[in-house]
Amino acid sequence: MFDRIIYISDDSCQIKLKDDAEISTNLMNLHLVFEDEVKKVLGEVDNLEGNIVKARFLGEIVNNRLVGGTIRKPSLDAKIRVIDRSEIPLITGSDSMGYMELGVCPFYDDFPVYLDVNSFFSNHFAIFGNTGSGKSCGTTRLFQNMFHDRKLNPYKANIFIFDSSGEYYNAFSNLNQINPQYNYRYISTNETDNIGEKLRLPIYLLNRDDLALLLQCTSHSQLPIIDRMLKLALVFSQNDIDSNAYKNHLLAKAIMTILYTNETAPNKRNEIFSILASCSTDEFNLEAPIQGIGYVRKFRECFLIDNSGNFTESVLMNEYLESFIKEEYDDFEPHTGVFYDLNTLEKALNFTLISEGWLRNEQTYGDSVTIRVRLHSLIVGENAKYFDVKDYMSLEKYLSSLLVVDKKKYQIVNINLNDIDDEFAKVLTKIYSRLIFDFSKSLKKRGSIPFHIVLEEAHRYIQSDNDRFLFGYNIFERIAKEGRKYGVILGIITQRPVELSDNVISQCTNFLIFKINHPMDIDYMRKMIPHITDEIIEKQKSLQSGTCLGFGLGFKIPLIIKMKMPDPAPLSGNCDVVSIWCGTPNNSTPIVNNNVTNDTNNSVSVNTAYLGSSVPSPLNNLGVVGNSQPMIFSSSEQQQQENAEVSAVPKITIGALATQTTNAIPQSQNMNADLSGNIVNSENPALTTDDGQPLIKLVEAGTINGV
Repeated sequence: MFDRIIYISDDSCQIKLKDDAEISTNLMNLHLVFEDEVKKVLGEVDNLEGNIVKARFLGEIVNNRLVGGTIRKPSLDAKIRVIDRSEIPLITGSDSMGYMELGVCPFYDDFPVYLDVNSFFSNHFAIFGNTGSGKSCGTTRLFQNMFHDRKLNPYKANIFIFDSSGEYYNAFSNLNQINPQYNYRYISTNETDNIGEKLRLPIYLLNRDDLALLLQCTSHSQLPIIDRMLKLALVFSQNDIDSNAYKNHLLAKAIMTILYTNETAPNKRNEIFSILASCSTDEFNLEAPIQGIGYVRKFRECFLIDNSGNFTESVLMNEYLESFIKEEYDDFEPHTGVFYDLNTLEKALNFTLISEGWLRNEQTYGDSVTIRVRLHSLIVGENAKYFDVKDYMSLEKYLSSLLVVDKKKYQIVNINLNDIDDEFAKVLTKIYSRLIFDFSKSLKKRGSIPFHIVLEEAHRYIQSDNDRFLFGYNIFERIAKEGRKYGVILGIITQRPVELSDNVISQCTNFLIFKINHPMDIDYMRKMIPHITDEIIEKQKSLQSGTCLGFGLGFKIPLIIKMKMPDPAPLSGNCDVVSIWCGTPNNSTPIVNNNVTNDTNNSVSVNTAYLGSSVPSPLNNLGVVGNSQPMIFSSSEQQQQENAEVSAVPKITIGALATQTTNAIPQSQNMNADLSGNIVNSENPALTTDDGQPLIKLVEAGTINGV
């Protein structure tokens, strides 16, 4: 078939076909072997023009192994042949330890394609594709194959799947049927459908950056407020001797600061009482006794105002406050690892804003009020329930509680975020990712516990947002750059790669690309994905649904892979519009071209023109606007119009009419229906004409014109 090489470049060559060659197979994308005395080079056919074949070099076969890349090019007199079937495993992988089946190669009679598990799952990977191209099914099949492969036994896998629609529940809820040791856990923000468990995240595990994201901070001046709030929340939650003395030190300094401001005495008193409402001790509360010389005053009595507008016991108060101020407490650091909730945070924030004078400073007033309003809105809003945790758990214990319950190990933890807005979902995903990353970094043996963070609809979370400006980093970018060595691996699934962070995409080394057509996405992939070529870009444009282009470290060479439908499949299919419209979701006979047939033998034909005005339509009750206004004609015009309608409208059988009107579209003024169109408690009265006569009986008697 092949004559000789007529041209060689750095990465490709041109081959002349023999003049008498009979091409019996499709040469496009076929793999060729260029063989001479010292080497074998693998190539792939890219183009065919006349009797000239253009092939791209893929790698060199050394000791029956394919080494990617070509340093040595084939000689001009090298023999050229199509790859043997025995050599196909060199490019598709083999069924051996460390490999798992991913799909089949359609170019080689559905020859199995095997994935290098270590090279794929120990590096960040991305799955791209238009909606409906098979992304979700491909992702499901990837993990189902992993658990079905008996050579792998992924009992210690820790896979966190974040999705926004709950589509993976159907695919993995029966995971333990594969192996009783495999388990799937479904945690959801939706607490009304009674599926899965409630999402609960301890607020005390959040650091400054997490809280800044949660409170939507936008400027650096807000971060010191968050820092101070966190420190005081720890102090307010502890009751040991040192913490109590530090509280008194803080309260005394805060009150002393207020006393020496230029505000009026009533305003000073209000601010001091607000501080005591946020934090109080036995020594500092409104009823605390203060010993004077020969008399005792309650704390509140020291703030009575005389005729001159001054506090009556200012001297006694100053002496009392100074007795609690200790310089050594200025550098006091409270113990960490204590429980507190959102209400404690709010008290700490209010104390911070008043005692530090943030609300009295024009430059910081706006930032301070913004944080206070957002924290209070969180506490009184719907999202507060997700932080309703009653007891303290360390980070290790919390992550363990997600993965192991009553000695049952969960390999997949699916966190469904479908009941919250995008901004809050992005914050929760970042917080969980940061917790996992920090835990992995704290392990004595690096990478000893691998975690996979799989983000469905990743463009909602991995964005070029304000994080880098505010904190100097984005958690997903940090994981992309550093997570691999700690065993924290990102799995990115999206239909809009152009909306993702460039830094994250650039660190992905494995790709499954389903069909994607948007010019901006294609151009973005061409620029950002490592090692991608124009040939790969062009191949993915013509892929069928469920077929992807796989390339990266987990593959020998870029391959087109046809994946089996997952079993069971995720809930990612299209709505069956026709069946729902026809009211036949259970394989009932739909209406086709207004003709409904019925097998009833004793049926007569009736013209559907007479059903328009005689029968009240329940669709009007559901807000569907129809042609409800009568048309006005002269008597002769009206008769002509009726005759035209009678001759033009198709007919149905009376048996079908009864079935259609009572089952498919119940004709009842008292009809009740749910949102799916299913009838609830319908009386289904008999159909009647305008004068109240039963329609069916009149038809059977032949008294309706046109029958």
